[in-house]
Parts: sequence; C-alpha cells; structure tokens
Amino acid sequence: MYLSKEVKADIFKKHGEVETNTGSAEGQVALFTYRIAHLTEHLKKNRKDFSTQLSLQKLVGKRRGILAYLFKKDINRYRAIIKTLGLRDIIKPLGVRDGK
Repeated sequence: MYLSKEVKADIFKKHGEVETNTGSAEGQVALFTYRIAHLTEHLKKNRKDFSTQLSLQKLVGKRRGILAYLFKKDINRYRAIIKTLGLRDIIKPLGVRDGK
C-alpha cells in the first residue's frame, strides 16, 4: 500500500507540527498533495482509468478549497505551505482579475 501509517505520520509531523495533529490545514494539504502525485503517476500509465481520474479531480478540488480557506484566514500560513510543497499560487485576492 502506497500510503501506510508511517508515511501519513511523517507527512503530518513535517507539515502539521506533530503527527497527531491530523486536522491542521497544512497537514491536510500536504497529504492531498502526496495522494495527487501518486494518482497522477498512476494515470500516466493507465490513461483510460476514468474512476481514478474523477477521484483525482475531486481531490484537487478539496485541496483548492483548503488552500482558499488558508488564503482567507491567514495569508502567511498559505504562502508558507505553497512554498514548502512547491505549488503554484492559484488563489486570486478579491478584486483582482486577469489583466483588468
């Protein structure tokens, strides 16, 4: 199994400060990012696995929702987690539009 208890504990220890803090937004984003990377590799080999593709899209949406929450509540925590995980900054502040 790709996601064992030890791997989860390591992810939450690294990003959620302690391994028992599984509800922290940073830990959840890190766990989702790990799972997204695994599913992406699976889909590169199995292009017609549509149920996995749907699961991946749902997971990306959940991660985006948590990142939007962090952006709204604490911008510094948001910036720290996207920098640590190497994610793109896709959340736009209110009132900012593309080229306007």
